[in-house]
Amino acid sequence: MKEIEIKIKGMVCGGCEKRVENALKTIEGIKEVVADHTTGKVKIQAERDIEKETIKEKIEDLDFKIDEE
Repeated sequence: MKEIEIKIKGMVCGGCEKRVENALKTIEGIKEVVADHTTGKVKIQAERDIEKETIKEKIEDLDFKIDEE
């Protein structure tokens, strides 16, 4: 199992967390997603390597941005 952690800009509430979680769960190979707007982080459990670009596209489709600092 692969663990991926990504910082996201723009999540401000529990609704934002659910939107991110639901969108990322549609990516094949992702088993669990936990988003936290207070830390601005998303933790992903995946069965295999997932291309960061695939995750980034899903997040940007929701009008959020990946914090690439």
